[in-house]
Amino acid sequence: MKYAYPAIFSIEDGTVLVSVPDLPGLHTFGGCMADALFSAQDAIEMWLWDAENKGEAIPPASGMEDAAKLLESADQALSMVAADTDEYRRRNDTRFVRKTLAIPAWLNHQAEKANAPFSQILQQGLKEHLRIPQ
Repeated sequence: MKYAYPAIFSIEDGTVLVSVPDLPGLHTFGGCMADALFSAQDAIEMWLWDAENKGEAIPPASGMEDAAKLLESADQALSMVAADTDEYRRRNDTRFVRKTLAIPAWLNHQAEKANAPFSQILQQGLKEHLRIPQ
């Protein structure tokens, strides 16, 4: 699912603090505005992903006008932050899935004789093929 929530940004002692009023308890930070923005996106996606997995109600996002009323000082900024829980799930779902594959019998025999860890070798090979850092 795709979402967008307003987030309040403020700077304290050189750190950019972020709060998302519509999602209870959601606070994060960054060393600069870019870090804080990406941290906010990640935190929102994680919060929403967890709620989806538990079947909990997802709070509706406030509009910018309503969120602007929550600003307490001129030193704070308001920005919408996009979140995509489907993409978050793809990046972070560590569950294993079964795959059926075929290899030549001679190769299977030699691999079994050597007690080769099939799953580990397949994962390593796929990561190399896809150029995913290990």
